[in-house]
Amino acid sequence: MVRKQLRREQVIAYFAAVPPCLVGMEACGGAHHWARRLQEFGHTVRLISPQFVKPYVKTNKNDAVDAEAICEAVGRPNMRFVPIKTVEQQAILSVHRVRQGFVKARTAQANQIRGLLAEFGLVVPQGISNVARKIPSTIDASDALPVSMRQLIDQLLENTKALDKLIQNLEGQIRIWHQSSELSRKLEAIPGIGPLTASALVASIADARSFKNGRQVAAWLGLVPKQDSSGGKPRLLGMSKRGDSYLRTLLIHGARSAIAAAQRWHRPSPWLAGLLTRRHPNVAAVALANKNARTVWALLAHDREFRPDYAPRPTIA
Repeated sequence: MVRKQLRREQVIAYFAAVPPCLVGMEACGGAHHWARRLQEFGHTVRLISPQFVKPYVKTNKNDAVDAEAICEAVGRPNMRFVPIKTVEQQAILSVHRVRQGFVKARTAQANQIRGLLAEFGLVVPQGISNVARKIPSTIDASDALPVSMRQLIDQLLENTKALDKLIQNLEGQIRIWHQSSELSRKLEAIPGIGPLTASALVASIADARSFKNGRQVAAWLGLVPKQDSSGGKPRLLGMSKRGDSYLRTLLIHGARSAIAAAQRWHRPSPWLAGLLTRRHPNVAAVALANKNARTVWALLAHDREFRPDYAPRPTIA
């Protein structure tokens, strides 16, 4: 009915004059900001993942065709929408992303130092802790490094220490936010979930009720098998690895830690003990991460507290 191209500075004035309606947008950079602004005028805003809009693009790609595809997709009854995040949730997720970038930079810096020393026959064990602990003594005990190389390694080590300090400062900010969030502190009670994972999950999920059940949350995080079924013959492959790799990594590493702690204290749950006897520890870690993701949805969607002794009710046929 209306096809109108707007410049960025014209969007607010245009939608302020439009009666409250349904607005569909692709979930891209700045989409959450525009969604919050349009909601102030009484509009109902729906954010759609670009992968769900693509099937509705009929011809070649341009702005008008994309808008038509979004309009078609937003009206589908089974369409999945992205929950709109608050300013606070986006802020803490920004801290997580910056911390993740510094961690990658620190790992790259450590590998560069190890690689440079290996060129002179000085081999340092893998692991970020070995960089600061063993490299200075390794350099002092060797006569193979020239002065210029020693100075270069010292500068790189200082850069690594600076990255360490930045990471610790950002982790401190995350812990402060975690302590101020009731939902985040609730998730910390789950074995395998700490302040980093809890705060990232609360900020990323936004509204747990936008998911129908915990299985959808696990699928959203890529913790379920990938399907290649046809003709009524189910075929399950490896982990789908869809969605946010950062959240998936936190959950799997947390599950590994929970399994190690349970084995150390000889107190694994019957479910986990049986799983470890049948499957490889890596498979068990992914399965526990899947279970934790479903538990997170149950706590957030139904406003419950975590109970280690909880047993689901048997299904009555």
